[in-house]
Amino acid sequence: MYILLVVAFIDMFSQLPVIAPFATSLGATPIIVGSVIAVYSFSNMLGNVLSGIWVDKFGSKRILASSLILAGVLVFLYTYVSSPAQLLTVRFFHGFAAGFIVPAAFAAIGRNDDSESNGKKMSHSGAAIGIAAIIGPAMGAIISSRFGIEWLFYIISVALIGIGFISLVLIKSKPRVMKKSNTQEEAGFTFIKNPDIQFAYVAIFLLLLMQGLLTYAMPLKVEELNLAQEMTGIFLSVFGVVAILFFILPSNRIFDRVNNRKLMFSGLFTIALSVLGLGLATSSSALFIAMAFYGIGFALLFPSTSATIMKVTNAQNRGKAFGIYYACFSLGVISGSFIAGLLGTSAMLIFTVGATIVFISSILLILNWKHILRNI
Repeated sequence: MYILLVVAFIDMFSQLPVIAPFATSLGATPIIVGSVIAVYSFSNMLGNVLSGIWVDKFGSKRILASSLILAGVLVFLYTYVSSPAQLLTVRFFHGFAAGFIVPAAFAAIGRNDDSESNGKKMSHSGAAIGIAAIIGPAMGAIISSRFGIEWLFYIISVALIGIGFISLVLIKSKPRVMKKSNTQEEAGFTFIKNPDIQFAYVAIFLLLLMQGLLTYAMPLKVEELNLAQEMTGIFLSVFGVVAILFFILPSNRIFDRVNNRKLMFSGLFTIALSVLGLGLATSSSALFIAMAFYGIGFALLFPSTSATIMKVTNAQNRGKAFGIYYACFSLGVISGSFIAGLLGTSAMLIFTVGATIVFISSILLILNWKHILRNI
């Protein structure tokens, strides 16, 4: 399952450095280029929600295998694209198909009854995503520059289709036992009323909103400090390396020893401080330190939010819960990029506004929790 997650996220991350130049080479205007980038996240969000509903109805295995194979076929169609309109269309359906993969994968991980605890499961899942975040962009840039962008699409297509067929063999279907009492209620969307679920959704949205701001503003910050542009990729890789180390080292025990709510609060404040530090940084060493703290914040937030979903849901509604979770994931990226675009080209302003959003949201969440506790 973790290898499947790496392949699924490499599909997305490998296209980040090449999709905009590819659209431009087809004659796309700046507005169309932006639309090509945004439409993937938008359709991905739709796929996330629908995936959750279908996973609870049909099971994870069939959804995983079919969506992986379909996404692989759609990636192959990129090689036949010859106009911006065609690229926009293929991009939309690719994002939609890919949106089914991750909620189904996490629902499958959650239904795996082994001795491993939820916190460690989610930390290892986060490590898989972090590995993809490091490998993907470099892979996309290197393959497309040396062999042509078509070969990137060929390789990703074969990997997705291959892992899709492999998942049919290796993933075991688990009998789905439906309770006679309260089955309809448990299988619906009533879990959204749970305060822990609401907190997790807001937290993951804020994390990915910061990720959208970071992707947009880091090149601007590097330019402001008169550093080489290739340093952008190095800085962005730092948080992934730190997060992965946090996930796989004994530090991951914290996810099963500390309350998820406290971990989410800590992660949000760490993210806010690191983003503020990025805005105030005046040297490359300061940027490295800020990105390291960003990695710690990411490492605290991702497993604690996803483990919360697993803890307060059951086999009848876990797919829907993870579908909405990853819809918040996609919405955060879209919102972050949109807000950064509105703020202009000042990296310090973008980072400061981002930190302020997270600080204020965290305080409001704390006040909300105090109100809930008083009414218990």
